[in-house]
Amino acid sequence: MNAVLEQREAHVSNLTAGEPGSPVLELRDLHVSYGRTAALHGVNLRVMPGEVVALIGANGAGKSTTLRAISGLLKPTRGEIVFQGRSIGGLAADRVVAQGIAQSPEERHVWPAMTVDENLSMGAYLCKGKAEVQRRMGLVYERFPRLKERHRQLAGTLSGGEQQMLAIGRALMSEPRLLLLDEPSLGLSPRMAEEVFEFVREINAHGVTVMLVEQNVHNALSVATRAYVYETGRVVAEREASRLLEDPELLSAYLGG
Repeated sequence: MNAVLEQREAHVSNLTAGEPGSPVLELRDLHVSYGRTAALHGVNLRVMPGEVVALIGANGAGKSTTLRAISGLLKPTRGEIVFQGRSIGGLAADRVVAQGIAQSPEERHVWPAMTVDENLSMGAYLCKGKAEVQRRMGLVYERFPRLKERHRQLAGTLSGGEQQMLAIGRALMSEPRLLLLDEPSLGLSPRMAEEVFEFVREINAHGVTVMLVEQNVHNALSVATRAYVYETGRVVAEREASRLLEDPELLSAYLGG
C-alpha cells in the first residue's frame, strides 16, 4: 500500500480509537417531526466502528430523515443522538461536521459553477492551512483518479457518476469518523452504480465507518455489515446484511416485493 493511504489509515485509526465494543453512533428513542407531522417514532439503532450499516425501507419510511437528524439538518423532538459517547442531538450542522460526521446528500448537490478543486476545498472549510487542504485533496484524488483528471473542470459538466464521486470526495475532505451516504446510486446506470459501491467498499476498508441509505436493496446489502429495516418512521427489523439477503419474505413485507 502506498504512503498516502498508510497515512490516511493511521489518521483514522487514531480518530476511532476508544473503548472496545463501544458504538461510534447510537440513536436512542429518536423522534423527529416536520412541523406537526411526525416522521420518526422512537428509532433505536447503533453503529459500531468499521461497519457499513444500511437503512432500508420504502420511500417515505424515515431513512433520509434519520441521516438529516444525525447531521444536524433537523432537530429531534425527543430522544438522543450519541456520537463517540457525546450527545449531539440538536447541534448545528457545522458543529456536527467538527465532531467528525460528514454527509454526501441525496442528489449530490455539488456546486455546478465551481471546479472540482473548488468543490473539494469547500469540504475542508473547517481545515486550517492550505498545505493540509492540499494533503486531503491528494488523498481524495488518490481514491478517485477520474476526479484528478477533471480537477479544473466545472462540476456541472461532469457526468452523474462523476458528480457522485465528487460529492463523496467532498465529504471525505473533512476526514470524518462517520460518513453518511444518502442514495449514492440515485439516477446512475447499473455499471456506474456498481463502481460507486466499489468506492464505498474501498473507503470502508481504509477505516471509515459508513451509514448508508439506498433504495436499491441488493446493492445496499451487498456492501453492508448490518441493516435496519424501516416502516413508517420506525425500525421494524435489524439483521446482518447477509442474513437479510436470504430473507425474501421480510424484504417483501416491508419493501413491497
